[in-house]
Amino acid sequence: MEDKPERDYASGERAEFSDLELDPEIELLNQVSADAVSIPVEIEPETNIFADPEPAGMLTADRLLQDKAKPNFIPETFWRRSTYRITFGLVNLGDNKKVKARRALDQRINVDLEGETRFVPVLTRKGGVGKTTITALIGMAMARVREDRVLAIDANPDRGTLAERVRKDTDKTVRDVVNRAGGITSFKVFSDFVSRDKSRLDVLASDTDPMMSEAFNEGDYNVVADIAARYYNICLTDCGTGIVHSVMRAILMRANGLVIVSGGSIDEAKLASETLTWLESNGYSDLVRKSVVALNTATFGTELVKLDEIESHFQSRVRAVVRVPYDPQLAAGAVVDFDQLHPATRQAARDLAALVADGLVS
Repeated sequence: MEDKPERDYASGERAEFSDLELDPEIELLNQVSADAVSIPVEIEPETNIFADPEPAGMLTADRLLQDKAKPNFIPETFWRRSTYRITFGLVNLGDNKKVKARRALDQRINVDLEGETRFVPVLTRKGGVGKTTITALIGMAMARVREDRVLAIDANPDRGTLAERVRKDTDKTVRDVVNRAGGITSFKVFSDFVSRDKSRLDVLASDTDPMMSEAFNEGDYNVVADIAARYYNICLTDCGTGIVHSVMRAILMRANGLVIVSGGSIDEAKLASETLTWLESNGYSDLVRKSVVALNTATFGTELVKLDEIESHFQSRVRAVVRVPYDPQLAAGAVVDFDQLHPATRQAARDLAALVADGLVS
């Protein structure tokens, strides 16, 4: 074999790669690399980690604190609390199921409602089914737990009785608020127009003068609601039975939730169901689906009716149904002392309040 002449690269003569002999394996690798470069590669778009940002409310103490930094809650019940203290906190059995359930319900009622004031009408087309009482019960259950302000407005154009369910601090009514709207510039001023229950529920009474020439109307309600929205987070509205009255249009236009009250008799249940039908036929189907029915079992004739069937009917139309049992204090139609109610009545009121609050979360 003929020898190839050697080149003196040290002398400055430039070497060409074509003049070099490459190992066959290296040549193969180079060929594979060249082919790989020509293969198109699809690059997925970068994921936007801010597409669905968490709200600030997600930064809770339970989520962020280390276990050692979390507060050590002392049990409420006697024996569990005693065990905790005797062992100097080394043994903490925690609360029982009943206390845990109560605290869980409190958390639902006390849900953080950011943004605008939430309005919740309480209505039905039938009088005498306890609509005003239900409004007071929901308001008291909310005000006792929530850290913000809750207002109950009596918007019955034919003189309501909501103010008679709490201790009266003033004789002023919605009419006074309308007439003096321009001078209401702070919560301190507005508080002179309401009565405050010991549960911290504020109640704004309806017109009481039977000779009043002009009933509470749509414009009046909008004035009152606009002022209330400055100072309250939740406004319950006790409505009259006249669902086609002009004030009802203003009430429903602002509604974020809805409570329908039904008695336990056949005609009361039918009228409550017809109320839902009227709402659906007039553009409020979404409101109906979010509504809650309070089934007042203290009305006349309840003991003769299959309440399970009434409840089943409403469960097919609304979000939830809560039975409110008979309570002697409520039957008297006087001032309601929430603490003195039967435990089952308080529980029903708290269940209603929690369900209403559930529906107000944005």
